[in-house]
This record gives sequence, C-alpha cells and structure tokens, in this order.
Amino acid sequence: MMSKKFNLHGQMRIYHRYLGFFLAGIMAVYATSGVVLIFRNTDFLKNKIRYEKQLAPGLTEKQLAEALELKNLRIDSSAGALQIFKQGTYHTETGKADYTLSKYPWLLEKLTHLHKANTKDSLFFLNIFFGVSLLFFVVSSFWMFLPGTTIFRKGLYFTAAGILLTLLMLLV
Repeated sequence: MMSKKFNLHGQMRIYHRYLGFFLAGIMAVYATSGVVLIFRNTDFLKNKIRYEKQLAPGLTEKQLAEALELKNLRIDSSAGALQIFKQGTYHTETGKADYTLSKYPWLLEKLTHLHKANTKDSLFFLNIFFGVSLLFFVVSSFWMFLPGTTIFRKGLYFTAAGILLTLLMLLV
C-alpha cells in the first residue's frame, strides 16, 4: 500500500475551492451591504419615520443631540421657544421634540450593521473571520495555476493592475 505524497498545490486548490463555496454566501451579504452603504448619506432605500418625544425642557444643543441620539444635530434657527434643526423641532419650554429620521428597513439595517461592526459588537468575530478568509483566498489563488504558465503570468499582471488601480483611486 503506497501512501500519497503531500501535494501543496493540490491541497491549496481544495481549500480554495471549498472556502470559496462557503464564502459565496457571506460575500453576497457583504457586497449587498457595501453597495447600500455607498448611498448612506442619501435617503436611497430609506423610510422616513416621524418621532415625537417628551424631553426635559431647556436642553442645550449638545444635550438635545444626546437625548435624541443624533450625532450631527445643529440648531439652524429659532422662533421664540421653538428650536429648529435639520430633522425637526424642539420646544425649549415644553420639552416636546418632533423630528423625522430616514432609516433603512429592518433587514437592510441589520446588513449594514454587520458591515460596520467593530470590537464593541459580537459580530466583529465574523468580520475578522471574513477578512482573514479573504486574505487566504487571495494567497491561495496563486496555487490555482502552475507557476511559469501563461495563465499564471497573466494572473500576476491582473493582480498588479488591481493593486495599481486601487492605489490610484486612493491617491486621486
């Protein structure tokens, strides 16, 4: 009985193939949320939701921003006790806030949250796994074709072109 000799080229192709199938679903989710996030400063795919909140009267601009959980709240003008900001109004005497926010539908909100997860989110482990897997995917792709072949050389040219295009886009 002969034992098979370990073949790194063949093993990398196998790992690449099955990891690729596994990552196909994850990549579809990340691609979708990435495209949606490109338009995050617009109302594309968002629903407008009106809120009315009773807050403490006499809040400062900073306190109002914290109470309404609005990062970039800025009072644009005022009319008597009514403070007017981009998303709505706040009455300083009664404490009533009336404002409108644009939010993604539930599923898109979850997808974009996944895409933006950081170390404070339990989802960051998936992001790390995905990033490391993509890096392996990049490295293992060079074992898909034998070095010295025309396809391998062309692959290196396309890799260099991808790197150069990315660097060019970053610098422009």
